[in-house]
Amino acid sequence: MRNGIRESKAPKLLAMVGMILFCVLHIQAQINKPNASGYAPVNGIKVYYEVFLPAEQADGKVTPLVLLHGAFYTIDMNWAGLIPELSKTRKVIAIEMQGHGLSPYSERKLDIKTLASDVEKVMDYLKIDSADVAGYSMGGSIAYQFAVQSPKRLRKLVIISSTYKTNGWLPIVNSAFKDFKPEFFDNTPLQTAYDAVAPDKNNWKKFVTQMIDFAGVSFDVGDSNIAKITSPVLIISGDNDGLDKVELMKTYKLLGGGLSDLSPMPKSQLAIVPSQGHVSLMTQTTVILNYVNNFLK
Repeated sequence: MRNGIRESKAPKLLAMVGMILFCVLHIQAQINKPNASGYAPVNGIKVYYEVFLPAEQADGKVTPLVLLHGAFYTIDMNWAGLIPELSKTRKVIAIEMQGHGLSPYSERKLDIKTLASDVEKVMDYLKIDSADVAGYSMGGSIAYQFAVQSPKRLRKLVIISSTYKTNGWLPIVNSAFKDFKPEFFDNTPLQTAYDAVAPDKNNWKKFVTQMIDFAGVSFDVGDSNIAKITSPVLIISGDNDGLDKVELMKTYKLLGGGLSDLSPMPKSQLAIVPSQGHVSLMTQTTVILNYVNNFLK
């Protein structure tokens, strides 16, 4: 019976992987050339970053925006369609987290607090006192933790299809990760993309295993900590992106939202994009740009 249950889940898992690959290929169509790039030595590892500047502001004297990608993604996979527009009026700093893209694989254990600290250390390295921060999926969870750990370094926060706790996802999403295996990703466009840029492509198997283990560990930044965030927060979610919308509304209320016409408009915002899943949401560049630009201006 147990084998039968596992076999019944396999098509759904493979379909999920296939959907991710399809959307990754769609998003990856555009490659952007940064004004600067390099490695920041942070917390015992090297983190790759790219900097994009407005053409008329080549001196970099504009508001910084830090971009944090989702799991298994790179800068181009996640942000290629958004960077050209976002960098027209902002200094955009895109980071590739531990083991992703051009950032080398490390045996250092992955956890939200350490990754959030990596973001702050990259900002230190680039001499950025404070910035707006936008994170998608895993990057959004890191961004929530960054807001709690480093509140003085944050101006505004943009969270795209993400949560600050494991239970913020629907049970079906959390249970699906329990059945993920490294071989599901072998010989896929994700591995091809990894091999194309990774400093050592022989680390592919170890990287995937590390990420699956990371996804299997429950995390919770804490309701009380989220309620203490003073920076304005924009939450963007697809109506079918796997987030528990009851928990999402609780999050918005913790941030001061969910009011009525009888109260002043809160500084934080919530946007639910119709007919969008977790991965497909990032292909809606025009929709996301409209929300983000209006929020950050």
